[in-house]
Amino acid sequence: MSGTILVLGGRSEIGLAVARRLAGRDNPTGHDKPGGKVILAARRSKDLDAQEAILREAGAEVARVEFDADDLARHRPVLDKIVAEHGPLDIVVVAFGLLGDQDRAEREAAHAVSIVHTDYVAHVHILTELTNLLRQQEKGTLVVFSSVAGVRVRRANYVYGSAKAGLDGFASGLADALHESKVRLLLVRPGFVVGRMTEGMSPAPFSSTPDQVADATVAALRRGRGEVWVPAVLRPVFFLMRLLPRFVWRRLPR
Repeated sequence: MSGTILVLGGRSEIGLAVARRLAGRDNPTGHDKPGGKVILAARRSKDLDAQEAILREAGAEVARVEFDADDLARHRPVLDKIVAEHGPLDIVVVAFGLLGDQDRAEREAAHAVSIVHTDYVAHVHILTELTNLLRQQEKGTLVVFSSVAGVRVRRANYVYGSAKAGLDGFASGLADALHESKVRLLLVRPGFVVGRMTEGMSPAPFSSTPDQVADATVAALRRGRGEVWVPAVLRPVFFLMRLLPRFVWRRLPR
């Protein structure tokens, strides 16, 4: 797993934790030495000092690049620039996203669309560009973060949940399309993650932390798995959740 790791969404706590494990001294290759280079891609990339410091302290080499997930026209030029300057990509962690405000989204159509654009449309676009790029390289791994919110969409967060449902379906189909190629896709389905994105919200049952999600993600990469639920208990839980009558389901809290 050593090599060049691109994190799209360089401020993501989960993305940063995954990159630190893959490219730092505690990388899963088992060697007490840096595992590779991390490229942090985000808006206002000049403000990523704290994120870069964490990775450098872990022993990684770090570079930054300006990236706006919502600017679809710039996706391929940004990727081409990264490859031209840093060489082939080994692992791409697609970690950007927008939780949004459900109440506001129900009042303001523009806010609802902004959530769906970032969490679904922008993902579809960048993943398609990345797939074409990695196919040309004839190697590489994509890490995509879905959510249990998209497994069965709840009334309490149906705008975000619907975007994640679309992303989950797209990534699942893309993984099938890549099956005979040398490009891999790992689909990660976390439950509620206690972190900056959910600050101020009451944790849901079976919550996890960014570090726990990163641990599960890296373990799944090492084992060559195609998907992972975090925590694992959520897989049977949501199997049962799908069977709940709708009048019960719509009353469930977040």
